[in-house]
Amino acid sequence: MRYPPGHKQEKRKELLKTSGSLVKEGGFATTGVDALMEAAGVTSGTFYSHFSSKTDLLKALIENELQISRDMWAGNPHETAEEWIDFELDRYLCLSHVKHPQAGCVLPALGAEIARADRSVKLLYEKELLKGTNILSKRLGSESLAWAFICQLVGALVMARAMPSEAGQKMIIESSKQFLKRAISDIAAPAPRIVSKRRT
Repeated sequence: MRYPPGHKQEKRKELLKTSGSLVKEGGFATTGVDALMEAAGVTSGTFYSHFSSKTDLLKALIENELQISRDMWAGNPHETAEEWIDFELDRYLCLSHVKHPQAGCVLPALGAEIARADRSVKLLYEKELLKGTNILSKRLGSESLAWAFICQLVGALVMARAMPSEAGQKMIIESSKQFLKRAISDIAAPAPRIVSKRRT
């Protein structure tokens, strides 16, 4: 059977979307290839025509998911740094993101598993993550602040998802949001000018 041009690329996108949702909710190591194929509605032949191994799939998921995050940042409608950051904080640190990992960021969902993966996975992860921090560095005016911003976001979400109550989840995400707003405001604000007084 002859498929139209672009069919394989579209099928790969579908596989990544389905696999990404499944492993972000249930974990990568605990989700077998059979479950991934069943969820995607494909045969083993179709699956392995796109990914040579499960590790290859993990790399593709990291690359695809972090590109989605960068695309979302690019679609942020605000121009000023303050409005841009507020928009991203409200989008990331919200109860919906806490309760629906399958539709959210890959970092809090798979960060621990990436840490246990082989070096080739970690190198790809670093390369893709650097692309995102470069975008944030330009917005925040500081590379170290960009890293701290990402780490705080991811850590807050991990902590919130571990809380058994919605009240606890809200406490974590709201306190983290306010902390980041204050931290960015303090760092971005110009240092007060000290005027020395002459002795008369």
